Amino acid sequence: MKSLTELASELVSAQMQNQAMTTEEITKTLQQVFQTLNQLKATEISEGDTGGGSSHGDAPKKPSSDPKRSILKNKIICLECRAEFKQLSAKHLATHSQTPKEYRKKYGFPASQPLSCKSLTEKRKAMGKKRGLPAALKKKQAAARKKKK
Repeated sequence: MKSLTELASELVSAQMQNQAMTTEEITKTLQQVFQTLNQLKATEISEGDTGGGSSHGDAPKKPSSDPKRSILKNKIICLECRAEFKQLSAKHLATHSQTPKEYRKKYGFPASQPLSCKSLTEKRKAMGKKRGLPAALKKKQAAARKKKK
C-alpha cells in the first residue's frame, strides 16, 4: 500500500498536468493534500474502531449508505474509492485487489447484478432482445433439459 506522501505527490502531479503551478503553489497544494489525506486516514481508523471489530483492517468496510444506491441512472460509484463510472470494470477493481465477484459479495450484490449504470444495463438488455438472445437461450435450456432426461 502506498504511503500518504506518495499518494499526495501523485495527486498534485496529476493536478500539475492540468494547470500551470508555481513552486509555491505546488508546495502549498502538496501540504494541503497531505493534510487532507491524513485527516481521512484518521477518520477511517476511528470509524473502524467504533464498529467493535478488529483493528487489523480484516473486516470489510461498510459504506456509509446503502450499496444499492451506488448504482444510478447514468453512473455507478465504486464503493471502495468513490470514483464514478458508466461501468465498474474488473481492471478498476483490480486496483483494489478485488474481482467483480469479490466486490459483489463484499457489498451484498447478487451474482447476477451488472456493475454498470442503469441506462447502460437497459441499453444492453434491449440490444440483446433485438438480436433474439432470450429466445435462443430458452431453446438452449430446453435442449439441455431433454438431454438430461
